[in-house]
Amino acid sequence: MTSPHLPSPLSPLPDAEAQCRALADLIRPGLTPDAALVGIFSGGAWIAERLAQLLGLPEEAGMLDISFYRDDFAEKGLHSQVRPTQIPFDVNDRRLILVDDVLYTGRTTRAALNELFDYGRPAAIELAVLADRGCRELPVAPNYCVWRLELPRSIGLILSRDDAGCLFWEVEDHA
Repeated sequence: MTSPHLPSPLSPLPDAEAQCRALADLIRPGLTPDAALVGIFSGGAWIAERLAQLLGLPEEAGMLDISFYRDDFAEKGLHSQVRPTQIPFDVNDRRLILVDDVLYTGRTTRAALNELFDYGRPAAIELAVLADRGCRELPVAPNYCVWRLELPRSIGLILSRDDAGCLFWEVEDHA
């Protein structure tokens, strides 16, 4: 049986590129000169790069790899695609917009916040996501979000990027 919230072949997934433009439109009115983007690898990093272009920001976005900050690191070990965190600006007293593709349990966001504070003390941190799929385990909420949906835990929502750099959604059934 198909849930009304579960994307099916009969109901196409949203256009992720259009969602990036909509997310930029949500962020733009409150954008301040001290704001900087920080994306979480990999989907959030792709979105942060796109948002930096769409918003015409003078600085490139920072990129976080939260692998060492995950609360399940001891259980799962190091992911095979670990990338170095790159933050090309001073985070102290900056307004940061933390960017991720999917907000789910809140644990990735918690890990990203822990890592960001290792780099300094931002004035504020806001969260921007393309999709909020609910099922929170921690008290985390996005400041900016363009797609709210509910999916069973057995369904994975994955942002992918093709060879041309275009973003698109995929759904995986883990049942």
